[in-house]
Amino acid sequence: MQTVVLAAGEGTRMRPLTDRRPKPTVPVADRTLVEHVVDAATAAGASRVVVVVGYAADAVRTALADRPAVEFVRQPRQRGTADAVRAARDALDDAPFAVLNGDVLYDRASLERLYESGPGVGAARVEHPERYGVLQTDDDGVVQGIVEKPADPSSDLVNAGAYVFPAAARKWLDVDESDRGEYELTDVLARACEAGTTRAVTVDRWLDVGRPWELLAANEWRLSELDRRLAGEVHADADLRGPVVVEGGAAVDAGVVIEGPALVRAGASVGPNAYVRGATLVGEGATVGHGVEVKNSVLMAGATVGHLSYVGDSVLGRDVNFGAGTTVANLRHDDDDVTVRVNGEPTATGRRKFGVVCGDGVKTGIETALNAGVVLGTDARTAPGETVTRDRDRSI
Repeated sequence: MQTVVLAAGEGTRMRPLTDRRPKPTVPVADRTLVEHVVDAATAAGASRVVVVVGYAADAVRTALADRPAVEFVRQPRQRGTADAVRAARDALDDAPFAVLNGDVLYDRASLERLYESGPGVGAARVEHPERYGVLQTDDDGVVQGIVEKPADPSSDLVNAGAYVFPAAARKWLDVDESDRGEYELTDVLARACEAGTTRAVTVDRWLDVGRPWELLAANEWRLSELDRRLAGEVHADADLRGPVVVEGGAAVDAGVVIEGPALVRAGASVGPNAYVRGATLVGEGATVGHGVEVKNSVLMAGATVGHLSYVGDSVLGRDVNFGAGTTVANLRHDDDDVTVRVNGEPTATGRRKFGVVCGDGVKTGIETALNAGVVLGTDARTAPGETVTRDRDRSI
């Protein structure tokens, strides 16, 4: 099955983490997000993979550089998903083709079923279908249509963003512009549904990684699949429990306790006397110093939490540096879900515990306290002893 992977978008809802990288290249365990998508497609039986790039295209190409079977096409302007597939049209054979989003995780078995289904769309049952495109199906599971974000959903079965189209769909990509000024792949799906042969193929597991807390969820998923492997330097007095991976070139010092699932990537260092627990990624060249506790968090490449600090349920971008004694709050006193501002709008994370989001290059002064749900923009700074309760876009 020839497969198109859409990886041209910027990912504005993931800002500030995408200020300096496209969303498909954010880290999920030992690979970028788009690598997971391409690898799942290949394992499920993709005969060839065409990746559509656009925003920060070179970063996507670099991420996939060691996969020689991958081809790239460029979408000059990001004008919607149908326009993205249209950019790949000339690269496709005159045969059925699949389309996957480069920022959605799928399990392999579900993709295999989709590839074997003939014309089909990945379908998932969700708690809040009003947030998605709701699929309308008959008693045999044939898709009759799709309604985008309905106020009163007719079912809880939604579009999971994975498709198999007939060869004829290459000619259906010249759709009309939508009300929001884009060319939508769902309009192509509607055309496919008119033939009466497009089936809803239920996926076992999928995750749309659009916002920072969903990046945490993605890492929780993929880190849970780790097998214990200690290739790096681990001190005899360190205590590593459960599925922990220490890559070659990483170091774990004396007095460290790591409770898996956790991944310490090449060039990273942990300790002495540090505590890492929950689903935690310590990225390449990152540092978790003396007396630091990190819980259920993502530390991207080069991030440093030097000493005597606490980081919980948080995402730290590349080259973040937390001053000594920096403490992250990750729980509201009223026990409601933590909210985070996304594109300027307060948005519920669905998480009772969530800490902070730090863009690349953030630096905190010593003894900084960061409130739950705070977002520090790229290169933001805090003063020594400061308590930060509101988002900060720039340096003090």
